[in-house]
Amino acid sequence: MHSEISSEYIEIAGTKIHYLIAGQGAPILFIHGFPTSSYLWRNIMTSLSDKFQVIAIDLPGYGKSDKNIEDSFSFRYYNRILTGFLDHLNLDHITLGVHDLGGPIGLYWMVQNMERVHQLILFNTLVFPQFSWAVKLFALATVLPGIRDWLTSPKGIKKAIYFGVYRKDKITADVIQHYQSPFEDMKSRKVLLKSVQRLSLKGFSEIERKLPSFKGPVQIIYGENDKILPKVGATMKRVQGILSQANIISIPDCGHFLQEDAPDKISATITAFMGGQ
Repeated sequence: MHSEISSEYIEIAGTKIHYLIAGQGAPILFIHGFPTSSYLWRNIMTSLSDKFQVIAIDLPGYGKSDKNIEDSFSFRYYNRILTGFLDHLNLDHITLGVHDLGGPIGLYWMVQNMERVHQLILFNTLVFPQFSWAVKLFALATVLPGIRDWLTSPKGIKKAIYFGVYRKDKITADVIQHYQSPFEDMKSRKVLLKSVQRLSLKGFSEIERKLPSFKGPVQIIYGENDKILPKVGATMKRVQGILSQANIISIPDCGHFLQEDAPDKISATITAFMGGQ
């Protein structure tokens, strides 16, 4: 029997953080990326909630969490937020699942807190400081006047979601509205841009240096038809090269936002992976 997903808020160092939580059992923390939120994980959370405690955070600057333009949005800033979040929930032995820019944010936190992460799940995400042309183009778009404003506008967010899925028929007007609604004013859109721009190469390099020392089980799940991160397959093979325990499952007919494309397949894969703990 699936548990109902509860919408909750806590305050960490003056920042209001929203998150979704459901179920009981071994805890899984999901971290979203640009320009999504905890909403991205809703279908997977429903499927997993009968066996596990599933938690999806809205990172500061996203979803229903605070969007404070004066916050730094650096790797160290997110590290403090995630540590405070897990301390509040009294969670120490988690499975961490990360996607898109939530990848480097979550991995940076993990390599500082290895003892708190039992298992790791990587979805379509960035990991290393050697960026593909697509990522460099996106980074450029976040600083170019005009383009950056379109990128975070309702039209830009709609385009990003459609561009990032394979199954366009699954993306209804209601789904699009859920992704657009956190960024209805110019302040929130400026914060969204800042949340991308402040992730330093130094932080990515620290992930690259420390990640090989993670000894826990690793599951990689990625959509093969990723137009946003077209080199994701090569990234994941590189991860497997430094984490030999990593198991890779690639899903055809699936894009960057694979949580929208194939939630049932992802849930089944996670359930099988978690069964081995």
